[in-house]
Amino acid sequence: MATITLESVTKEYDKGRITQKKIVSAVTNINLKIEQGEFVFVLGSSGAGKSTLLRLMAGDTRPTRGRVLLDDIDLAKLPERRRPQIRRRYGVVWQQPRMIEDRTIFDNIAITMRAAHAPKKRIVEAVPKALGIVGLRNTAMRYPHEVSGGELMRVELARAIVNSPEILIIDEPTANLDNDTAWDIMQLLDEINRRGTTVIMATHAKSFVNILRKRVVTLSDGRIIGDVQKGRYGYIV
Repeated sequence: MATITLESVTKEYDKGRITQKKIVSAVTNINLKIEQGEFVFVLGSSGAGKSTLLRLMAGDTRPTRGRVLLDDIDLAKLPERRRPQIRRRYGVVWQQPRMIEDRTIFDNIAITMRAAHAPKKRIVEAVPKALGIVGLRNTAMRYPHEVSGGELMRVELARAIVNSPEILIIDEPTANLDNDTAWDIMQLLDEINRRGTTVIMATHAKSFVNILRKRVVTLSDGRIIGDVQKGRYGYIV
């Protein structure tokens, strides 16, 4: 089981000049618990703190105050030697694609498995399987510039799930996609969640959130102003 718990979490950044500090809180006093197998949308306007919240939950950034726990593990206090082991429990897709342009799609996905010292036989089996899940089994030998934006997002998802993570964290996956492609991505994420993976996703796509009816956490100015459980809300305006 993988439970994420945030206890009174605040993250501050120094946005001032060298001679004058200006401390800005990206998120403030966040208390949140996400259980294994949940699908959680994180909503909020630009600058509300969505990306910072995701990075805290992924262990990519440390809180200024408070604790972020994965089960009973305090991510901020995790020894460096244990970080690769914990990272394998996550699949992460950030807003900017991280494809290596001169590598095939197969190699772009396999790189995460090679970093985890997976045997070659397992890589050869797992990469086509991940591509099959996202509906791109025949693209393994193509290059990133040879696929569409929607297909590239699917490749990012394949790379995120290839190690069978317990938790999938995604930041605005539909931001630059047309409605049909965005809906395909949403349905794919719903299917991944049905297979048992926790899905935590920041999005502006309120219309899709209304249709899927999952848990919704809403941020404003770095604070949680709403946390509505699955199926218990009407349309979000």
